[in-house]
Amino acid sequence: MSNFNHLFHGELVKLTGVRDEDFALMMKWGEDAEYLRNVDTDIAIPKTKQQFEAESTSSSNSFYFQVRTIQEDQLIGFVVIHSIEWNNRAGMLAIGIGEAKNRNKGYGTGALRLILRYAFHELNLTRVGLDVIDYNKRAIRAYEKVGFQQEGRLRSAVFRDGESYDRVLMGILYSEWLDMYK
Repeated sequence: MSNFNHLFHGELVKLTGVRDEDFALMMKWGEDAEYLRNVDTDIAIPKTKQQFEAESTSSSNSFYFQVRTIQEDQLIGFVVIHSIEWNNRAGMLAIGIGEAKNRNKGYGTGALRLILRYAFHELNLTRVGLDVIDYNKRAIRAYEKVGFQQEGRLRSAVFRDGESYDRVLMGILYSEWLDMYK
């Protein structure tokens, strides 16, 4: 049980609920085309506070967290387990690190480790999946680093700037995660 004394705290980041003051920064991220085009395959469009509030609400099939730095308690991103199918003990993962200055610092990897621990030990899931656009090589490397495996592709599923890109389907099983973190 000692591994779970800090269920929501890692070495670099922690997972928290949404705070009222978060929405201004989240709206700023929503104006960053690079962020929007890496975090989602939908049309890039800035969101309102109400849209962010609706998206960042946890429900019985979705568990949403803000990602904050341990040292400064600074909001740097979000992570969510969503689309949970309880009968199959499976869910999907989405993550975003808001500003470019906070990427490539290990924050995303730390948040992934925390949310997977939460998914497997608190939610008792046996599978977590995700999809990522093929051009987002940095994210693919981060997912592989924490144990995700490429499982397939949706060919030419994203059309951006006159070019088609695949969506890479990835997943990790509880048994695989357990082997990595024993």
